[in-house]
Amino acid sequence: MTMTCNEACAVIAGQESGALVVTTMSAMFGYQKASQSPTVMSSVPLMGGASGIGLGLALARPEKQVLVLDGDSSLLMELGSLATVAGQKPENFKHFVFKNNAQFAGIANAEVPGGAGVDFAAAALASGYAGAHKVETLEQLKEQLPAILVETGPVLVELSIGAPQKFGRSAPQPEIPDMQFQRMGAEARRVMQALAEA
Repeated sequence: MTMTCNEACAVIAGQESGALVVTTMSAMFGYQKASQSPTVMSSVPLMGGASGIGLGLALARPEKQVLVLDGDSSLLMELGSLATVAGQKPENFKHFVFKNNAQFAGIANAEVPGGAGVDFAAAALASGYAGAHKVETLEQLKEQLPAILVETGPVLVELSIGAPQKFGRSAPQPEIPDMQFQRMGAEARRVMQALAEA
């Protein structure tokens, strides 16, 4: 049985221990509920940019663990970033891909290009990542996460996430507040402040 986005975020947040965290799409909302850490930032509206931001943080602060909580559709928009990350070999880089097979979770709900057949773990290994895992259930995530977090990166973890709610006539889509498209800058400033104080 697949896990929900919020469940996966809660487990990861419980192990973050001072990590720099970059979120996007549905994980952005899930992680916001699970963690109040000042070193968490979203990459919205830079869809597809989470891994690039995470790489920059990993290279700038090699003493810090960097966790990227990416979406499957987001990563497909910048699939070449796997090769860029692998080429830089950031040992502190853990890349979680929330594979729910939907674009814009909670908004348009269109299927991702390639559908469920896209193998992100295999793509990461083929690109040169040091390791990759597929995690199907919440129990597996709880069991495997401590060991994954101490692996030498870059490491990709493909998480099987249940399909998001579909919106339509009987379930209208809620309006997205403007602040969701402005939060990246504010959160980046908060992370910089937290790092300056550390």
